[in-house]
Amino acid sequence: MNANAVSVTLEKLTKVFPTYGKKKEDFKAVNNVSLDIEPGEMVTLLGPSGCGKTTILRMLAGFEIPTEGRILVAGKDVTRLPPNLRNVGMMFQSYALFPHMSVFENIAYGLRLKKCPEQEIRERVQNVMELMQIQDLGERMPNQLSGGQQQRVALSRAVVTEPSVLLFDEPLSNLDAKLREYMRDELRKIQQRVGITSLYVTHDQTEAMAISDKVVIMRSGVIEQMGSALDIYTRPQNQFVADFMGNANFVKAHISERSEGSLQVEMLGGSIRLSQASAAALDRELVCMIRPEFVQIEKDGPWDATVTQAVYLGQVMQYTLEIGGDSLTIIDYKRHVHGVFQAGDRVKISLMENALRLLPA
Repeated sequence: MNANAVSVTLEKLTKVFPTYGKKKEDFKAVNNVSLDIEPGEMVTLLGPSGCGKTTILRMLAGFEIPTEGRILVAGKDVTRLPPNLRNVGMMFQSYALFPHMSVFENIAYGLRLKKCPEQEIRERVQNVMELMQIQDLGERMPNQLSGGQQQRVALSRAVVTEPSVLLFDEPLSNLDAKLREYMRDELRKIQQRVGITSLYVTHDQTEAMAISDKVVIMRSGVIEQMGSALDIYTRPQNQFVADFMGNANFVKAHISERSEGSLQVEMLGGSIRLSQASAAALDRELVCMIRPEFVQIEKDGPWDATVTQAVYLGQVMQYTLEIGGDSLTIIDYKRHVHGVFQAGDRVKISLMENALRLLPA
């Protein structure tokens, strides 16, 4: 970790935007949000459009002033400081490169604003260009670069000033699928190498899982759940989190018997015993979260199902099954063993009991 990395703390942050006209209430974009980011940590804000994630990013950058709450960077209150006094770098969705400047001058722009000596500018720009592996592109103009190269230039410009905090506003959304996956991994490597405390905004759950030390799921201006990607994926607290962090089936479930450490659950026209730890809450109305990979096709499986749809996805087969009056979407990773089933075929399946999770309906 970078020895100069800093912590970031959001304390009961609220942002209200006024609305105009009769009978219209003010819009609360962020509602009493508290969050701690450890030095050198990459934290991702994940949620649908309008959930408040970009507003939080803009408040941390200084582009918006909170209605209530505080923002601390390295323990210092920066809530009311203008953007140029916060030492925060930001990489925008559009990259915002200056079209009339070369790659070198784009990267050097922030250092020139700080009136750094020319020799220092050349050394720092050269060092960061080597770090980003764009050292041969210094004389090119932005319109002569590929999307991936433009992203590296934008990231270089953000880190060359050695900010305390680095902010990412959906920086991969303009790239095609294959390049997005490649640059996602590269961006994470660079962030870890540089060691800057970072806050990343996206609505892409795969992106969030791949790059984050900690994921924060947001909805309607509040935090629904935060933790590691693994923890949120395997132990979501409600249906919204489970559905937003990956794909999931939800089937009605009823607890018929409780014993020490386990529950007898009726669902899918049958019965299954689950551990007490699999329940986020023991409400009367429950659903069981079943991820597609939690269902396995087995010759001697205890559950009978009918294939209603089969989709070939290359490495895997995706099936929709009808079982006990419910519909399940599953992924079969062993099509070379099982063969390919068609709509109307009968199959036997088993459920990974330890992976299932009961959630409030």
